[in-house]
Amino acid sequence: MNKYIIEGGHPLKGTIKISGNKNAALPCISAALLSAEPVVLRNIPDIEDVRVMLAICRALGAHVEPLGCNAWKIHANEFTTTTIPADLAAKVRASILFAGSVLARKGCVVLPPPGGDVIGRRRVDTHLLALEALGARVEIDGVFEFTTNKLKGTDIFLDEASVTATENAVMAAALAEGTTVIRNAASEPHVQDVCKMLNSMGAKIAGIGSNIITIEGVQALHGTDFSIGPDFMEVGSFIGLGAVTRSDLVIQGVNPDDLRMIKLAFGKLGISWTIAPAQGVSSTTVYAVPGVETGGGAVSAENATRNVNSVPGVETGFDLIMKPGQVMRVVPDLGGQIPKIDDAPWPGFPPDLTSIMTVVATQVEGTVLIHEKMFESRMFFVDKLIGMGARIVLCDPHRAVVSGPARLHGTELVSPDVRAGMAMVIAALCAEGTSCIRNVYQIERGYEHIVERLKGLGACIERAQD
Repeated sequence: MNKYIIEGGHPLKGTIKISGNKNAALPCISAALLSAEPVVLRNIPDIEDVRVMLAICRALGAHVEPLGCNAWKIHANEFTTTTIPADLAAKVRASILFAGSVLARKGCVVLPPPGGDVIGRRRVDTHLLALEALGARVEIDGVFEFTTNKLKGTDIFLDEASVTATENAVMAAALAEGTTVIRNAASEPHVQDVCKMLNSMGAKIAGIGSNIITIEGVQALHGTDFSIGPDFMEVGSFIGLGAVTRSDLVIQGVNPDDLRMIKLAFGKLGISWTIAPAQGVSSTTVYAVPGVETGGGAVSAENATRNVNSVPGVETGFDLIMKPGQVMRVVPDLGGQIPKIDDAPWPGFPPDLTSIMTVVATQVEGTVLIHEKMFESRMFFVDKLIGMGARIVLCDPHRAVVSGPARLHGTELVSPDVRAGMAMVIAALCAEGTSCIRNVYQIERGYEHIVERLKGLGACIERAQD
């Protein structure tokens, strides 16, 4: 076991590049098993969850080969087993994503209960209902055993807009006979990435980015060379870090379209930034936030993206620029009412960032309500922030009232999950004194080389054995 030793209270400065989207990389690794031809995946973050998913591919018989930095080739020309190893399944929630791909490819799969974060009840019912609708038989006796003679397209209405259930249903439907329509589908950028990857393999998927996805099944999929999009959860984390440490940061490789609701939420706390096209493009897009002057007109993100893509040899993507000295003050709702930051399925505010926003709110002048509606145990980490000096009232498992600014001080902490762990890192970096964070395995499941990257910004953080 390892721990982080963090000395807080130091402003940061520099440039940090965004990793590939963890939540896209994991289903895309599973989707690679849908083809007997080689699949190359690029911009894959070097994190523990990815390593576990690749280990599962190897255990199933696929050839997995690194291709330099953040790129992998997966060649599942044959399977030696269709049973997911229990020890690997227990390490990562995303192991459930092999249900759709292996079932579609081989007609059967045995899946032990998936592990991952402990953030409340995370039901798998939606996965079972979707795969059963496509023709799978499911037996549950300590493990989930899926079998089918033939998957057939159908009209599916998901009982919740589950990201991983949508991805499982899309993967299974890609090789099903006939047409499948998935209604109340999740539409997050990582779901879109999986659909785009499958289309590059010969799938016929329409409605990408909407809550109605139509899949016309094909007999086989071919290989592809696909690059994962940027991790907007990581972008939100570093925006929060820059805000509370009053830092001068450039966050490289962001997609502005992924940040629309995140921008609105940070705007409620008086936090702003500018977006500039990547190096080689002269125009700049400035995004406004409530009550904050932008300082000039701007083109839309869509037009800016098209302009960048139209220039031969120019790197696409954008840089997000945060400047120190912002007046971070809660922007009241109409009539001076206390505003609320609450999560929702895409394109709402991402639930994975509610922990980050809670820490940020402790350093902002004013009062705000944080309402985490989707996971009933995610807010319990706030008792650690209260122990650091934060002024927070935990109303119930879903709601916390935060009043700031509060002077935080270093303390002993334990990371409960990926995002709350990163929130603790951010709190420690803005606190006075030294903090020790244990169980950092949870943080490293989702953030690539986080200690080295933060040290590159001037953070006083060390990784040590516990």
